[in-house]
Amino acid sequence: MNDNYLYSVLVGFISGVAFCSFFNLGQTFYLFLILISWAIFMFFLLGNPKEKEKIIFVSLLFLSAGIGVWRFDLTDFKKTEPFLNNFLNQSVSIDAFVIDEPDTRESNTQLKLKIHKLNGEEIETKSNILAIVDQYPQYNYGDLIQVGGILNKPKNFNADGERQFDYVSYLAKDNINYQIFYPKTKFVSSGNGNFIKEKLFRVKNIFIEQSREIFPEPHSSLLSGLIIGAKESLGKDLQDDFRKVGLIHIVVLSGYNITIIADFIMGLFSFLPGLLSVFVGAISIIFFAIMTGASATIVRASVMALLVLLARATGRVNEITRTLFLAGFLMVLHNPTILVFDASFQLSFMATFGLIFLSPKIENYFSLVPEKFKIKESLVSVISTQIFVLPLLLYMMGDFSVVSVPVNLLVLTFIPFTMLFGFLSIVVGLFSSVLAAPFSYIAYVLLSYELKIVDFFSSLPFASIHIPTFSVWFMVVAYLFVFLFFSKIKTPEGVR
Repeated sequence: MNDNYLYSVLVGFISGVAFCSFFNLGQTFYLFLILISWAIFMFFLLGNPKEKEKIIFVSLLFLSAGIGVWRFDLTDFKKTEPFLNNFLNQSVSIDAFVIDEPDTRESNTQLKLKIHKLNGEEIETKSNILAIVDQYPQYNYGDLIQVGGILNKPKNFNADGERQFDYVSYLAKDNINYQIFYPKTKFVSSGNGNFIKEKLFRVKNIFIEQSREIFPEPHSSLLSGLIIGAKESLGKDLQDDFRKVGLIHIVVLSGYNITIIADFIMGLFSFLPGLLSVFVGAISIIFFAIMTGASATIVRASVMALLVLLARATGRVNEITRTLFLAGFLMVLHNPTILVFDASFQLSFMATFGLIFLSPKIENYFSLVPEKFKIKESLVSVISTQIFVLPLLLYMMGDFSVVSVPVNLLVLTFIPFTMLFGFLSIVVGLFSSVLAAPFSYIAYVLLSYELKIVDFFSSLPFASIHIPTFSVWFMVVAYLFVFLFFSKIKTPEGVR
């Protein structure tokens, strides 16, 4: 497909989804857009063929925008169930399946539940429930449990006393439209979930347990966060320190971490013949994404890795920008609500786009920086991603990390080695603690170094600046300035 036509489809679809995220347009509007597309195309057939590329471009733009509106309309976003609404603010007894991995926090556990029975009667509903329960007893994915408590609707709240967090939309993107706080719970049965997901979550739990046996806290939790995204045990204070220094992305299994793992998986099976290596590599990446929770960041990076595998298998040269946009398109196609209401998706996409768009443009300005130990590459990457996520971060949270660049530069270089030796220490440790000792020692030293860097820089009084007001319009203007300013800088030849 002509690149212009491809981007016309992608931009049109994304625009339709974005517009529909804010306005309830209904079927009439997407039919109207499709009708406009058809009218423009018919004009091309009857008009001047010299303008065919422009006509097709505009026609595809309106057609894909209409499809985007239609796709979002299918989600039934934030549409609650009239039947369940009758029980709001009342005590209910619900039999429900745990349909995702429990999210363990410092003081509670959050369970995503699919209703099976309400007050003893089986019901069919698209809406899920978020149950906030005590940490004990522990429940697992696939458990059928009975909960009894007051059924509520989620409410938005002020995250920092200034910015309102759209918590209702955040939950609704996962079809969660109701909540129950600290209900009475009772275990009924297990093994009701997907067999593969149950086994993958079990592998993840074994990894976390083995990490805790080998390493003390917070080293254990940091390693679990680096490799499988299990950051909860770090505790709120330490997580806040990571945010303050602009390093929280490494403990939530960011695109950076998942890219390291995807490269390792693809390299591991490269010895296999042809399509077999592609197939085994693809299955491994998919399983890993499921095991680690399949968040927006993980899915985006995994889809990109899968597209790279496909490009290698077909012999096509991989164009990274196209791959990124295709990955984003596929994710939004699957769940349109993440485009506007999933901060993880937005931040990971902008960070990756900044890396692709900006890095080659500014690399020559750092010619004096040594390339040894990839210092230059790391510095350029950190600055590129920071520039592109900063307006979004200021809009969402209003926090600007002054020390983000030096901290990322001091830490990111060592992350691949930390992940490698940490992984080896855990895997080998399952069979022999003696053989695992050398790997464990190296991993411990690296983890200690990274924690010391975070502790030192987060303690500086100027480490982070809070900006009380940064509206969406400020964010839009900031991104326009960034694009206009850096678009004038030519990308060196040979960089795509």
